[in-house]
Amino acid sequence: MTDQTMTAIGIEGGKGPAEALRPETAPIPVAGDGDVLIRVKAAGVNRPDIVQRLGAYPPPPGASPVLGLEVAGEVVKAAGRWNVGDQVCALLGGGGYAEYAVVDARHALPIPAGLSLTEAAGLPETVFTVYANVFEHGGLKAGETLMIHGATSGIGVTAIQMAKAAGATVIATGRGADKKAQALALGADIAVDVTAEDFEAVAKEAGGVDVVLDMVGASYFAKNLSALKVGGRIVYIAALGGGMLEVPVFGLMMKRATLTGSTLRPRSADEKARLAAEIERVVWPWVAAGKVKAVVDRTFPLAEAAAAHAYLEAGAHVGKVVLVA
Repeated sequence: MTDQTMTAIGIEGGKGPAEALRPETAPIPVAGDGDVLIRVKAAGVNRPDIVQRLGAYPPPPGASPVLGLEVAGEVVKAAGRWNVGDQVCALLGGGGYAEYAVVDARHALPIPAGLSLTEAAGLPETVFTVYANVFEHGGLKAGETLMIHGATSGIGVTAIQMAKAAGATVIATGRGADKKAQALALGADIAVDVTAEDFEAVAKEAGGVDVVLDMVGASYFAKNLSALKVGGRIVYIAALGGGMLEVPVFGLMMKRATLTGSTLRPRSADEKARLAAEIERVVWPWVAAGKVKAVVDRTFPLAEAAAAHAYLEAGAHVGKVVLVA
């Protein structure tokens, strides 16, 4: 390597299994006007990275083709509010699995007090996703009930904590008694082992739910709708259990229900900047107060990104998997 090159993780053949991820030498990205260049110390690993690795989630126009949607590190080229030497975490359109990354200065946030860079690297993608989907699209309010599927995933553990910090009741679902116990330990009021219990019956026994955060999709839809209170909202962020819904229109009408969902990565730079400002205003005080913690399950060296993907795909993790420099 030279002063103009770095190590980044490439995908041998352009797409493939976890083993296709390999360290390679790449040019250090050039920061444009309004961008900061970050020396990456840690990068979060997320399911969209896996989908991109498989060839099914191409980066948006202008984004780095390198995997990685969130990082933490040190500013080495200043822009906006940031000076050289500042420590930040940031939401990226791509490029996190590398020694350096470029990002719009407005999409970077200060490291919350008391958090390490490794912990902070696991916050942006999950916090942005939860805030946009649960609080904006789902409209969750204090006193309401949120049901979270996949509650021990990176998104799930963040959603549990953010909903509790906002004064909501949380019903969490997961597969297995261990994940049920872990969800309760993270603050869920009720947890359901879906391999042994019916989450629809549990939710209805608890009085129903106002918002469902669902990454499962079709296989859970009928039960979600049944468990929903009148005026409730179902918010989709993935469809691991099928992407085509059969919707009983009259049932939807009777519940006055809203079905919605969103992706984060293709949003405009201005929209991401708006979200970043809202998150710093609303969520960062919860983090500083210890109400929302960064839950890191396991770290891997950057060069072992393939092993990190294999571990995430196995599904035994609780919280985030993070690559460290």
